[in-house]
Amino acid sequence: MRPNLQRRVSAAGSTLIAVALLAVAAQSARAQAQDAQKQAPEVQLLKDRVKQLELTVEELKGQIEAIENTQKEKDAAAQQNTAAPVGEAIAAGAPAPVDGPAPAGKPKQDEKKVGGTFEVYGFAQLDAGYQFKQSHPDWFDVIRVTKLPSFKDEFGSDGNTFFGVRQSRLGVRSSTPTKYGELKTLFEFEMFGTGVDAGQTTFRLRHAYGELGQFGAGQTNSPFMDGDVFPNSLEYWGPTGMVFFRNVQVRWMPIKGRSRVTIALERPGASGDQGVFADRIELQGIKPTFKWPDLSWEARLGRDWGYVEAAGIFRSIRWVDKNDDQFDLGGSAFGWGLNLSSNLNFGKKDIGRFQVVYGEGIQNYMNDSPVDVGPEFNLNGDPRKPIRGVALPVLGVVAFLDHTWNEKFSSSGGYSMQNIENSNAQAPNAFHRGHYALGNLLYYPTKVTMVGGEFQFGRRENNSDGFAVNDYRMQFSFKYNFSKVFEF
Repeated sequence: MRPNLQRRVSAAGSTLIAVALLAVAAQSARAQAQDAQKQAPEVQLLKDRVKQLELTVEELKGQIEAIENTQKEKDAAAQQNTAAPVGEAIAAGAPAPVDGPAPAGKPKQDEKKVGGTFEVYGFAQLDAGYQFKQSHPDWFDVIRVTKLPSFKDEFGSDGNTFFGVRQSRLGVRSSTPTKYGELKTLFEFEMFGTGVDAGQTTFRLRHAYGELGQFGAGQTNSPFMDGDVFPNSLEYWGPTGMVFFRNVQVRWMPIKGRSRVTIALERPGASGDQGVFADRIELQGIKPTFKWPDLSWEARLGRDWGYVEAAGIFRSIRWVDKNDDQFDLGGSAFGWGLNLSSNLNFGKKDIGRFQVVYGEGIQNYMNDSPVDVGPEFNLNGDPRKPIRGVALPVLGVVAFLDHTWNEKFSSSGGYSMQNIENSNAQAPNAFHRGHYALGNLLYYPTKVTMVGGEFQFGRRENNSDGFAVNDYRMQFSFKYNFSKVFEF
């Protein structure tokens, strides 16, 4: 083939190849464009789903945060409920005393409850110490001035080491909303035996009480008693000059809250002293009788600085002579009492607890007092009534200060006195006056545990024989609280 012809054929081939390649490229571009158009809706759909998932995640985060906030509020409320009832125990887990007044500022209103709560609570407590003097062996682990010796070495020799768990407590309480108001119940025991069980470690009922709206019934603190006066102490029994009595009662509470008014009818009861005639058979047939309940009341005014309270009681005490002899030793006495008390906030770390009580025939309501009625020589010349019973006047004073050092430490210290005006036929060694004092340092390693030490002092003075005796003790205690709240 000629060279020119060969070159023209080669050029034509190259051109055909180029055209073919361009055609293939154009077709590929059109295919890709078509594929992109087909995929565009699927990509947009995926993007929309991603946005929807992001919104769902944000909603879930909000729900989780709301649930966590609600749980925190419930935990805080449950922690507050671990404290024992006012005025009767050491704080469940904070150095601030349990029975102090309402905190400063306007109280926060509780949110409306849609259901009820049921709580199991209590604590285990070990008390150990050393008594430098002596007292009645049934009261080995407390300071009761009426149980100190009435004559030298009445209870043996001085010095006694003691251990016990009698302050340990178990209780259940509930709160249920009803159309008549909130229904509250309280059922509580401790291990401190009294009465026929004195000196024993055994179950003893403290509270068996129910309350609906303005009305309550059962066994609980008497309105004549102000439990908030009880100091933050390790010693169990408490100040000798304090009104302290849990009684069976029905009560009406027309005003409730930080300020309150309560009126109650309580189970009657009293005790008498046979005095110098204790061995006379003529007194063996004297029996008490109670035709009327005791009438008690309280009125409290609460403010940011604390509160002031006035309380009173009226009692009918009667006794009959069942003996068939020439004497008629039956009789009656009217008992009455007025109790003025207060808690005062001295700054944010100090609470003062004060009480003054005076009355006649109210020893049954005092924390540590002997008898309500004493014998007296009848000087009117009636041979059938050589003696009569009279309601004994009593004065009680309480003054304590509870101080919070910091989040881990607190202290309490103060003094209490009780003075009884004895009748002229009581024995020379009958109880006349008692003194009580203590000081402590308490440590809270956690919110539900406590360990502390306390120095205690007690003194008894007799009626007319000039005998007096002191008692000194050191006590150490370990306390472990528990609480579980169930909702329904």
